[in-house]
Amino acid sequence: MPNHRTNKAIAGYHLLMILSAVDFRISVEKDMVIRQYLVHEFPFNVNLDKQMEVISRLKPNEWESHYLKVMDDFYDDATEEERNNLIRFAIKLTKADKVITKEENYYLNLLFENWEAA
Repeated sequence: MPNHRTNKAIAGYHLLMILSAVDFRISVEKDMVIRQYLVHEFPFNVNLDKQMEVISRLKPNEWESHYLKVMDDFYDDATEEERNNLIRFAIKLTKADKVITKEENYYLNLLFENWEAA
């Protein structure tokens, strides 16, 4: 069975998009952090419609398993510096609306726990 790995930049986008959605709050501040990530990772114009379709089809009960999968895909292709950079974006994202929910904290901790142990 094929693994269908996601490349590092796209995996990071998926991680941030799920992290931004887990509290069911939409904010301009969170959107701006994701845009900063995109500018950092994609210095050229890239069409993310297909990726947004994949993410938007996920049901909330599927978020965690998808998050863990793309987290592993990112880890496998990233240097320690790149992982730390994504964690900085994730922290900035969770702080963007000045409220860190238990759901955001849970998903953020998944990054720390899984990448620290590796």
